[in-house]
Amino acid sequence: MSKTNKDKRSFSIGSVFFLLIVIPLSLMAFLIANGMFKLGVTIKERTVNVLDSKVQEDIKARAVNASNEVASFLMECNKDLQIATIIPSTEAVYKQFVSENKKPVWVKIDGKIQQLLIPLYKEMTLTDKNGNEQIKIVDGQVSKKLVNVSNPANTTYKNEVYFAKTKNLNKGEFYVSPVEGYYVDKAAFEKGKRFDGIVRFATPIFNQSGFAGIITLALDYRHLAEFTDHLVPTQAERVFETQASTGNYAYMVDNRGFVISHPSDFHIVGLNHDGTIVPTLSAQNAAELAKNGTEALNMFQLGFLDPNIFKITKEAAQGKSGVLMYKFGGINKFVAYAPIKFYASNIPAPTGFGWIGLGLEVEKYNEAATKLSQNIEKESKAWTATVIFILIASMIILFFIMLLLVRGISRSLKSEIPEGSEGAGSFDDDDDDDK
Repeated sequence: MSKTNKDKRSFSIGSVFFLLIVIPLSLMAFLIANGMFKLGVTIKERTVNVLDSKVQEDIKARAVNASNEVASFLMECNKDLQIATIIPSTEAVYKQFVSENKKPVWVKIDGKIQQLLIPLYKEMTLTDKNGNEQIKIVDGQVSKKLVNVSNPANTTYKNEVYFAKTKNLNKGEFYVSPVEGYYVDKAAFEKGKRFDGIVRFATPIFNQSGFAGIITLALDYRHLAEFTDHLVPTQAERVFETQASTGNYAYMVDNRGFVISHPSDFHIVGLNHDGTIVPTLSAQNAAELAKNGTEALNMFQLGFLDPNIFKITKEAAQGKSGVLMYKFGGINKFVAYAPIKFYASNIPAPTGFGWIGLGLEVEKYNEAATKLSQNIEKESKAWTATVIFILIASMIILFFIMLLLVRGISRSLKSEIPEGSEGAGSFDDDDDDDK
């Protein structure tokens, strides 16, 4: 066998060995890389939709949970009111009752955020059947400034009608006022002022002669606002104050459609100092109120911005929960809403106390979703590049293995053929001689 033929045979064997390994390896690498690329593209295309669905369900669940927490809290306040009807009617007992009923709130003092235990109730009063206050606790202290509250002008906020609304109720029934507090405009809010007020609970008391008067508890508004002020719809952690500019916050609306809790307190409907309600935003006064920084909101009046705002408010007033999109201030918002199922003599079902909305700014959410999909695509490309690199490196290594194999086969063939026998020629030469 000639040296050329031996080399050709060795090379052929090495080539077959090389191809038997490289072809399946290349095919497998191609399928893996192609599959990973397609998976990356598919995930990229579906990421936003999948996250949309998940976020919608999460936010809706949180809205329902928050509204249920508020309802339970208000029920506890009513229980306190009923307890107040059976405890001894003395200044000392009332003062102790107020001081013992406390809950924590987050506050900022000297720039430091801290949690403080503060009384649930700013006021507690006992009034006789004619509306004359008999006992009055204000901010934990006994007040000697007693008035006749049958005249709304004498009440704390100059317009309260709780005496008239309560005196004709039956035993065990109760009245719950709207949120009462003086309005905070945008200029004051930006300087650090925050809305402050009460929700007044009132129930009649009776003696042997019949109606004897009423007892009231004025809930400190801060305890109510705690349920929404710190809640970020898309994260488990709570913050000290949510920011309206993020588009990611919670708010609360009462049964009349008035906003009663919001990151921007100038949207909360409050009172003028004469007891009248401030004007709320409408199609007719929107430009003027925006210019003055007095944009108090009634959701029933905001249909001119987007019909879905009115639709949400109407459905919540019917005791329904759900999700909808609307546009506010040129921003597309996704909102989950749920009714606060707490009822009283003046706030019957299905509307109840009001509802809670959890909002998410769509564009900012899409930015986050797009960024996530881009990261997924980047990782997919990185893995594809890695597979290609491994394939090329493997082929180079196999090529050198093939060279070593060819040399080995060549040496093996040389060692098997006796020295000097090459001259005998090949099998082809023998065939020629026979001819």
